[in-house]
Amino acid sequence: MDARFDFHGNPVGAGALKHIVSASRVIRDSPLPATTQELVALRVSQINGCGFCVDMHTKDATHAGESAQRLHLVAVWREAKVFTDAERAALELAEEGTRIADAAGGVSDEVWANAAKHYDEDQLAALVSVIALLNALNRVNVLVQQPAGDYKPGQFG
Repeated sequence: MDARFDFHGNPVGAGALKHIVSASRVIRDSPLPATTQELVALRVSQINGCGFCVDMHTKDATHAGESAQRLHLVAVWREAKVFTDAERAALELAEEGTRIADAAGGVSDEVWANAAKHYDEDQLAALVSVIALLNALNRVNVLVQQPAGDYKPGQFG
């Protein structure tokens, strides 16, 4: 499978991605645990059907020491015993924040309150940002049909 076109090689596409990637650096350096960032990125990408991002975040998380068991269970996190209460709150916020159109009210107050119970304001800002940025990146990759499988950990810096 080939991408519909080289979004990264296009001046407009590359410029847009440059700004999205720079925002992701702020999130990466935030107090939100790196493990939580990767779990959320993976779950958002699974929901959106972004093979490229699923490949990337699985490999980056593995490279950072995440267990295969936890990565395999992200898709069914509600039934899995391997996630902390804080991680579960982040995954729930990621799901509701990604599936906004599925709920008349968007993200419920209960889901937000649960996340706020586990994360301070800086961490919440990073959590909201990673969810929003991953949704944007997923959409780019799905729209251009970016193929999955060739990503190398740390490829984008």
